[in-house]
Amino acid sequence: MPSDRPKSQPRDRQSTNAPEGTPLPDSKAETPPVIRRAEVVAFALVALLMICVLAVLYVAKAFFLPITMAFIIGTMLSPAASLMERWRIPRAVAAVLIVIAVGATVTFMLGLIASPVMEWSNHLPELGARLKEKAQLFDRPLALWRDLQIMLGGSDTLATFQMPKFEWVQPTLEFLSPTFTEFLLFIPTLILFIASWRELRRAMIMNFSDDRPVRLRTLRILNEIEEHLGNYLLMVTMINVGVGILTGIICVATGMPNPAGLGAMAATLNYIPIIGPIATFAILVVVGLVTFPTLGSGLLAAAAFAALTFLEGHFVTPTIIGRRLALNALAVFLALAFWTWLWGPMGAFLSSPLLIVALIVKDHLTPVNSPQLPQD
Repeated sequence: MPSDRPKSQPRDRQSTNAPEGTPLPDSKAETPPVIRRAEVVAFALVALLMICVLAVLYVAKAFFLPITMAFIIGTMLSPAASLMERWRIPRAVAAVLIVIAVGATVTFMLGLIASPVMEWSNHLPELGARLKEKAQLFDRPLALWRDLQIMLGGSDTLATFQMPKFEWVQPTLEFLSPTFTEFLLFIPTLILFIASWRELRRAMIMNFSDDRPVRLRTLRILNEIEEHLGNYLLMVTMINVGVGILTGIICVATGMPNPAGLGAMAATLNYIPIIGPIATFAILVVVGLVTFPTLGSGLLAAAAFAALTFLEGHFVTPTIIGRRLALNALAVFLALAFWTWLWGPMGAFLSSPLLIVALIVKDHLTPVNSPQLPQD
């Protein structure tokens, strides 16, 4: 019945007239960010894509390594082809002449290095016996270490010192030298890339997008890559030639055999950052210990080369190249380790140019007006 309905009280009317949607006070408890399912799926897909790309590059090394080397070296040598074009030399002819000149220089350097290597390889047993005689200087420290191990209850593992066998020489040479298929793929690709670089760049710019700002940005990226890689090759070559000449002078002053071959080896290996100077230092140590009767005279050339490398790595190279390309030492080391693991010594040679390309692309693709983090 209508009379049985409860009558509304005044306080009920006041509550219904109260403003709705009043915000609650902020809570002091911080809630962790919620990771959405779509973000997890996107991250997983990107990770799987990177793993697949690395697997393809590792398995198909015989194809991608010469192609990548041809593209990087061709970009470095493109300014020389453009300069020869100004002298009214056709670009195709300029590409062939540049490749012939570079090939002749590399062959000359390898000839200087190969003559002492072949001579030393024919006397490996004799060299091993000499090194074993020089290793007798470490008999007393090894004996003390052996006695200490016996006192502590360890095993007598250093009772005899044996020289390492030379069975690794042939596998090492096979690992360092490219196959005939890679070489046959590299040379034509390099010539064709240098000859058609302008057409390739124009096609990349025109077909990249219909947006004019994107085309201009792509043109700037390609121009900077060509300029920086060309300057990098020129500067590094001049520095390495200087290192090779000074290494030869050090070898002459210290009485090392075949100073021209050792200087050419130092200049060639210096193209590989970190690993190249270490390998040259180790070779100078071995040659010095084999050649000279005393330990001090045998390590003199290696010590002088270590001082030269220190000055070159900490003062000369940062002063010349650092103004143009500021490369982080950790980034260089990580890139070197990654590409050496992936493609071996040729990957180590490509690590710095590929890092330069990645930094240039990153600088142009990063938005200028990016939001800044709040300061404390």
